[in-house]
Amino acid sequence: MTVPLFSLDDDSALSLQQQIRQQLLDAMLVGTLPPGARLPSSRQLAVQLGVARNTVFLAYQQLIADGRVESRERSGLYVSFDANSTRVGLDRLHEHEEHTGDFDWAPRLKRLVREDEAGRATPHWRQYPFPLLDGRFDESLFPAADWREASRLALGTNQIQQWSTDSGNTDDSLLMEELRLRVLPGRGIVARPEELLLTIGAQQALDLVTQLLVDRGTRVAIEDPGSYEWRRLVSWRGGQTVPQPVDSGGLIVNPALDACELAITSPDCQNPTGAVLSLERRRALLKQAAAADFVVVEDATTTDALHPTTLPAALWSIDRTGRVIHITTLSRVLEPGLQLGLIVAPPAVIRELRKLRRIALHHPPRNIQRAAAYFLSLGHHDTLQTKLAKVFSERQLALRDALNHYLHAWVQIRPAPGGTAFWIQGPDDLDVATLTRVAERRGVLIDPIQQCYAAGDGPRNAFRLGFTSLPATRIRAGIAALAGAIRDTAEGGLEKLPMNKRGVLSGERLRAALRGLTLLYKTVYGDPCTIELLPDGRMAGRAGYANEDCDAGRWWTEGDRWYRQWDRWAYGEPAGYHTVIEADRVKWFNTDGVLVDSAVISRQD
Repeated sequence: MTVPLFSLDDDSALSLQQQIRQQLLDAMLVGTLPPGARLPSSRQLAVQLGVARNTVFLAYQQLIADGRVESRERSGLYVSFDANSTRVGLDRLHEHEEHTGDFDWAPRLKRLVREDEAGRATPHWRQYPFPLLDGRFDESLFPAADWREASRLALGTNQIQQWSTDSGNTDDSLLMEELRLRVLPGRGIVARPEELLLTIGAQQALDLVTQLLVDRGTRVAIEDPGSYEWRRLVSWRGGQTVPQPVDSGGLIVNPALDACELAITSPDCQNPTGAVLSLERRRALLKQAAAADFVVVEDATTTDALHPTTLPAALWSIDRTGRVIHITTLSRVLEPGLQLGLIVAPPAVIRELRKLRRIALHHPPRNIQRAAAYFLSLGHHDTLQTKLAKVFSERQLALRDALNHYLHAWVQIRPAPGGTAFWIQGPDDLDVATLTRVAERRGVLIDPIQQCYAAGDGPRNAFRLGFTSLPATRIRAGIAALAGAIRDTAEGGLEKLPMNKRGVLSGERLRAALRGLTLLYKTVYGDPCTIELLPDGRMAGRAGYANEDCDAGRWWTEGDRWYRQWDRWAYGEPAGYHTVIEADRVKWFNTDGVLVDSAVISRQD
C-alpha cells in the first residue's frame, strides 16, 4: 500500500481535521487514491502528519458518513467505488485538448465592455504596507464574533426550513421588518414593505435603477466630480450624462437641471469630495424637481458612521411628490462580504425593479438575509456603527496630524465632513499620475481623482487619502513614506536652501532673531495657529478659531540650527532646522535643505 504524502498548513483557516479530510478528497479526485484503494491506518497517517491519532480518526469517520470511504471488517478502510460517481468525465481530468477551430467570436459579441484602469480597485491592496484608500476596510473592523452569532442562529433547524425553500421573488420578511424599524427611521424614512427591495449589493441596486430609468438619449444629471460607476452605467444604457457642478456644499442646484429627466446625487457624503448637502439645498433640489418634473435618485451607499447624528434628513423623508428613489446599504464594512443593498421607492417602481431583479439573479441569498436580520435585531449593527464612529474619528485625527507634521509646507487638505477621506491639494507642479506610481513603489496607495471628473480634467495635483483601510498606529509611517514620494515627484517645485546657505541664521544671531517672536500660520487643514517663542526658551502654541487646541514646549539653538520640542504637537519629538528670515516670514529647512515649514512674524505696535 502506497501512503500519499500529505502536509498540513499551520496558517490555514481550516482545522487539522478539515485539512486531512480535504487532502484525502483531493487524492481521490485526481486518482492518487482510486476507488478500491486501501487508506493508511489512522495511526500510520497520524505519525506521518505529526498529529493526534484521534484527529485522523475523526476525519475518516466523516468520510465514512459521507459515503466516500467504506470500512471492511478486519481489513481496514477503502475508497468507496461510489466516491466519484457523480463526477461526470472525471476520467478525462488529466486530458488536455486545445480548441483548434477557427470560430470567430467577434461578430457574435453584441456589446463590448470597456473597463478603464481608473475604475478598477487596486488588486491585493492588503499586501501593501500603507493602503491609504477610502472604501477599503482592514480586517479589524469586521464584527466577526457578532456575525458568527447571527449566522449560527440563521442556521438553526427551524430557520433553515424557512429560508431554504423556494420563496419566489420575495425577500426575507424578518430582515425587511428590521430594516423598516431599526435602520431607515434613523434617516427619517418611514416606508411600507411594498416600498422596499433588497439587492445583491450596492452595485446591483445602481444597475437596476439605471435599467429602469435610462435608455438611449435620456438626459441624466450626475455630480461633477462624481461617481465613476454612475457615469459608466448611464453611458452603457445609451443615456446622456449632464455634468452638474459641485462645491463645498455638495450638488449645486441650478437651471441646468431643468433639461434632465433624472438627477443623481449623493447628499450625505458626496463622492468624492465628502460634502454634505444642507437641508436648505435639499429642499431646493426637490422644489426644482417638482417644477421641472424630473426624478431624483438619492445615493446613500457611501454614507459612513463618522458623523451619524449630524446628517440632515434623507431626501426621501422630506419629499412629498413621490419622485425620489433612495439607495442604501448596511455599514460599508459589511458590504464586501454580505453584498446586501436596499432600494426605497414608490410601490409602482418597486414592482418593476423586482421583475428586473428576477430576470437576472432572483434575490440575495436567503441565508445571508436571515443572518443579517438577526445581526440587526440583536443590536450588533448599532454597536458596529458606534465603534466605527470612534475608530474613524481616531484615524481622521491621526491622518490630519501626520499630514500637518510631514507635509505642512507642501499640501493643503480639505477634510470630508461626511466621509472617510481627505482631499489633498499638492504643489502646482505635482503630477499625481506620477506620484501614484512612485508612492506605490514605497508601499503607499493613494486615490487619484481624475476618474471622478466627466471630462477627466480634474486638477493634476490633487488626490485623496482615506483612513478606512489602515489602523491609526500605521498612518504616521504611511504619511512619512508619502512625503518621500512627493519629494521625489515634485523635486523641481520644492523650495530649497541655497547651496551656500546664504541667509541662514546661526549662533547668537539666530537666538536673537527668534527670541520673543510671535509667529502666525495656518495648519495644513486650514485652522489658524499662533506660536510664541518666549525669551526664556519656552514655547506656547494655540490652534483653532477658538484657540481650542493648546500646547507648550521649548526651543533652543545649536550651531546653525534652531530646535523645538512640543509636549504633544509634532508627536512630542525634538526636531532641528536651518532658519531663514525673509521680510516678515520665517522659513525652516530640513537637513536635506528642503523647505518644511514657514510662518509669518506678527508685528505688534
